Amino acid sequence: MSMLNRRGFVKLSGAAALVGLSAATVSRKGFAAAKGHVVVIGGGYGGAIAAKYIRMADPGIDVTLIEKNEFYYSGPLSNWVIAGFRDIEVQKWGYEGLKKHGVKMVHEEATGIDPAAKTVTTKSGAKIKYDRLIVSPGVDFKPVEGYDAEASEKMPHAWSAAGPQTVTLTKQLMAMRDGDPFVMVAPPDPYRCPPGPYERASLVAHYLMKNKPKSKVIILDPKDKFSKMGLFTGGWTKLYGYGTDKSLIEWIPGGEGGKVARVDAKTMTVHTEMAEFKSSCINIIPPQKAGAIAEMAKLTDESGWCPVHFETFESKIHKDIHVIGDSSVASPMPKSGYAANSEAKVAAAAIVALLNGQKPGEPSYVNTCYSLLSPTSGISVAAVYKLVEGKIKEVGGGLSAGDAPDFVRAQEAVYNESWYQSIMADTFS
Repeated sequence: MSMLNRRGFVKLSGAAALVGLSAATVSRKGFAAAKGHVVVIGGGYGGAIAAKYIRMADPGIDVTLIEKNEFYYSGPLSNWVIAGFRDIEVQKWGYEGLKKHGVKMVHEEATGIDPAAKTVTTKSGAKIKYDRLIVSPGVDFKPVEGYDAEASEKMPHAWSAAGPQTVTLTKQLMAMRDGDPFVMVAPPDPYRCPPGPYERASLVAHYLMKNKPKSKVIILDPKDKFSKMGLFTGGWTKLYGYGTDKSLIEWIPGGEGGKVARVDAKTMTVHTEMAEFKSSCINIIPPQKAGAIAEMAKLTDESGWCPVHFETFESKIHKDIHVIGDSSVASPMPKSGYAANSEAKVAAAAIVALLNGQKPGEPSYVNTCYSLLSPTSGISVAAVYKLVEGKIKEVGGGLSAGDAPDFVRAQEAVYNESWYQSIMADTFS
C-alpha cells in the first residue's frame, strides 16, 4: 500500500466525503416539502448517519429510524473496556441529536420487511410504509458446534456492540486465576472489524502483564494471516515477548491447528482439530453473516451477505432497499465503523437525489482504522476508494510504518481517541 501522511489523508478523505454528498448538497435549492418517506433499520454507525444526513440535505424528506435500543453502545473502543482501562458508559450514546434534525425515532425491533408492499413490520405488529428503505443491521453469527445462546453467556463473544457481553467478558478476565490462559477463538473472513480480535488480544496481554503475569493470551485462528499482521506481530514482539518462550501472546493459525471443531461450555473447553484448550475465560468470536432482518427479507445471497449496487448501495435483489454497513458486500472496503459511515453518506446522497428526480452523483468512499497495541501505542490503516468500471477500487491510502518510534505510536493512540470522539459526534449530534 502506498504511504500517505496523516495531513494528506485527512485532506483526501475530506474530499471523498464531499464527493459522496455532492448530489445532496447540489440538489437542496428549491426543495419542496413531503417528497417521500425514508425508513432506516438500525441505529449504529451506518443507519444513524444515513438518517441524519438525509434530513440535513433535504428537510422535505421524512425519515424514521427503527432501533430497538434507546441507547447505542459503540463496538469500536470496547476492547478498552474489556482490558479494564475504559468505563463502558463512555461507549454510550443517545438519539436526542438525531431527533433535533427531525428524525422520527421508533424504539422497537424490526421483525419483517415486505418489499412488494414497501412496509416494515415491528415487534408490536405496526406496519410502517416507506418510499425508500435503508437496512443497516450489522452482523449475525453462523453456528459453531456446541455454541448456542446459553453457551454464549459462559463464553461471550462481545462482538455485536458494547453491552452486557462486554461486561461479562470483562468480569471473567478480572476474575481469571493468574496462570489460566485467556483463550480467544478468532473468526474466519469476512467479519466485522478485521483487526478487532488482535487489538483485543493486545490489550488483554497488557492487562495480564500488569495483573496476572503467569497468564497469557492464546488465539485460535482458522486463518493463516490477518489484518495488519506485520504491525501487530511487530508490536507483540516489542511489548509482550512474542516469539519467545515467555510470550504473553500465542497465535495458533489454521494451518497449525487453530481451526476449532467444537466447544463445550459446561467444561469450558475448546476442541480444535489437534488439541483442546480449557480456561475459566474463553472468548468465542463466531463466523459471521448479515444481520438477521436482512436474511429474513431475502436480501442476502449464497455468501450470507447482501449484494448491492455501489453507486447507491441499493440492493441487487430488492428495488428501493439500500443495504449499508457490515451486512453489505462492498469489498475491498472492510466491515468497519468508518466504512459504514462512508457508505451511509453515499447512500444518503443517492436517495436524496432519487427522491428529487435527479441522477445520483459519482460516489467516493473512505475508511480508516486505528488499533491499539497497548494503551499508549497505536497503529492504523487508511484508504480512499472510487468507483471504477462498476467496482470499488482503492485509489490512495497509507499504513503505519513498521519501524515507527515510540512517540509516533503514542501519537497514533491519541489519534484513535480523537477519531472516536469525532465520528461519534458526526453520528449522534
